[in-house]
Amino acid sequence: MSETVEPFFTVIAVVFEIIGAIAMVAGFVVAVVLAVRTLARKESARAASLVLRNTLGAAILLGLEVLVAADPIRTITSKPSIEDALILGLIVVIRTVLSMSIQIEIEGVLPWRRALLTSGGQLLGEAVARDRAASTQTASADS
Repeated sequence: MSETVEPFFTVIAVVFEIIGAIAMVAGFVVAVVLAVRTLARKESARAASLVLRNTLGAAILLGLEVLVAADPIRTITSKPSIEDALILGLIVVIRTVLSMSIQIEIEGVLPWRRALLTSGGQLLGEAVARDRAASTQTASADS
């Protein structure tokens, strides 16, 4: 039974890892575009830098969340051993600490002190929404 299920879960884990990597790369592109648009609206370089930093951090956070989700799936495909369990645990701890550090850096508050949970995807969406609102205001002012 496990021999027939193992390739399936391996593929699922690889798909999660690819999605996590794509989220980070796409987030990088979105972050650069938003920063350039911020500069194009003649906002300060500091504002553009802040947009780039926060949006890129959100994209990395989203990618890490997906990669952390892939780890337990990968355990289904591995042969059980103490060494594999320790390696997996270490990877999950490292990714979780990175996610928390990035989230604290972006939001300026510890995750457990926030009233609402905010994911990397929500932060990325908020950055795009702020950019759209700023573009709309700039377009209205130019008219």
